[in-house]
Order: sequence, then structure tokens, then C-alpha cells
Amino acid sequence: MSTSDDVPQPSVLKQRAAQEIRRRIFAGEMRPGSKVDQDAIAADLGISKLPVREALIALDGEGIIQVAPRRGAFVAELSREDVRDHYWMFGLISGIAAERAVAHLTENDIAALDDLATAMESEASGTSRDGLNNEFHRIINRAAGSRRLLAELKLLSNAIPDGFYDEHPEWIADAMRDHREIVDVLRSRSAGMVRTLIEGHFLRAGNQAVTVLAERGFWSAE
Repeated sequence: MSTSDDVPQPSVLKQRAAQEIRRRIFAGEMRPGSKVDQDAIAADLGISKLPVREALIALDGEGIIQVAPRRGAFVAELSREDVRDHYWMFGLISGIAAERAVAHLTENDIAALDDLATAMESEASGTSRDGLNNEFHRIINRAAGSRRLLAELKLLSNAIPDGFYDEHPEWIADAMRDHREIVDVLRSRSAGMVRTLIEGHFLRAGNQAVTVLAERGFWSAE
């Protein structure tokens, strides 16, 4: 017998819907300019349309959906430069956070980052590796001590679905080397260098994201 504890909270359903819509967009299943079939998404997820509508409003704020009153919701017309700019902003804010974090990270924090970098290098599962990657950056970002930076970073990170780069294992290997270098620089307490490293880390990810989306036919109408 189910209880009220078994029923997902509305915020959880909204997050599930948002993640599924992001996945479909970045998988090339929903193309720029196409109308979002809210009924189909709700049916596929086994939820009502309300959390789907709420998810679309949130995604409109992220810039990947455009909600048009009385017309519905549409996948935003994202250009290659829009995608690169997203990662550029992500890297810029992450770099600022890392630069500030240098003065606050403890030796235990750096040891935890080292352990996470090692775990990512040996993790075969994309989902598990993404979780480790998120925790790696979360430790650095929290050490910056800025709620405002954390809020912006959460918004930027939400737009990138898990497993996005799994089709290119060589890029994952590059990212692992970046993480190892970031740990080494944090250990040396070089604030300027870690900011430069992290900005470059995200700029490369942006170029790779454009390649992945092009391979998936995201801009096939061009």
C-alpha cells in the first residue's frame, strides 16, 4: 500500500520534466523552433501537464525554451555562438569562484578533490562519473563563500544534461587531465592560475558541445 511519502513532490516532478526536456533538446530529438508537445512529455513521464508547464517556464528562464502566451512553448533558436557563450559564462563565473576558493579550501577539501579526480579516472559509468564531476566542482564553488555565484552556477549547470559527452571518450580523458591539473594548482594555492585553468576547461567544453550538437543534427535546417 502506498503512502503520501511515496508520492513525488511537485518540485521533483518539475525537475524530472525539465531534465527530460533538456535531454531531448541536446539529444537532437527536439529541434530549434519546434513546438514542445506537452501532452506527450507528460504521458511519457507518467505525470500531469502542470509540472511540465512549470518546467517549460523555468527553461524559458534558462534561454533554451521560448514560452509564447496562447501559442505554447517552442525550442529556442540557439546558435553555435549561443552555446559557446553559455560555456564561456560558466567558465568565467567558475573561474572567479575557484580564485576566491583558494584562500578557503582546507587540506581536507583538497584531499577530497584529489580522491574525486582519481575516482573519475577509474569510473566507467557516465552517470556515476557525472555525479563525481558535479561534486568536484561543488566543493570548489562552495569554498568561494558567495551565494550569488552559487546561484548563477546552478542555473548554468542545469542546462547541461548528464552523459552529454559520453560519445567522445577522448574528451572525457582530456577533462580528467584538467581535473588533475586543477587539484595540483589548488594545492599550490595559485589563485590566478586556477582561474585560468578552469576558464580554459569550460571553453574547451563549449567547443566540444557545439561539435556534439552538430553531430546530432541540431542545426540540420541551416
